[in-house]
Amino acid sequence: QVQVVESGGGLVQAGGSLSLSCIVSGLTFEDHHLAWFRQAPGKEREGVACTDRRGGSTRYADSVRDRFTISRDNTKNTLSLQMNSLQPEDTAMYYCAAHKNLAGGWCVLGRYEYDYWGQGTQVTVSS
Repeated sequence: QVQVVESGGGLVQAGGSLSLSCIVSGLTFEDHHLAWFRQAPGKEREGVACTDRRGGSTRYADSVRDRFTISRDNTKNTLSLQMNSLQPEDTAMYYCAAHKNLAGGWCVLGRYEYDYWGQGTQVTVSS
């Protein structure tokens, strides 16, 4: 049974930092592209960042590029998201997701590509 568990959310002031973690079990971790998504109240779930199977290539949403960094550790089955210079508009529930991809190539930020999802961790940024 696949389990995806996020942690690390919380309340932070604007300009602050948070680090999110995600542990994935029940699948072959290194066979999967991984991504972080977020969903604010009343808005669609949007892709934030993704990484390929080895962590060698990544993609970011324009709104977080140069502020957020995604990384993975295939020895520990973990995915991380370092978030710096947080702004109130970053407030959302953040989700970790996995997509099996043996063909290689770039990861994508489309939500419908991903098969496995966690329950989310809340990030709130106060002004």
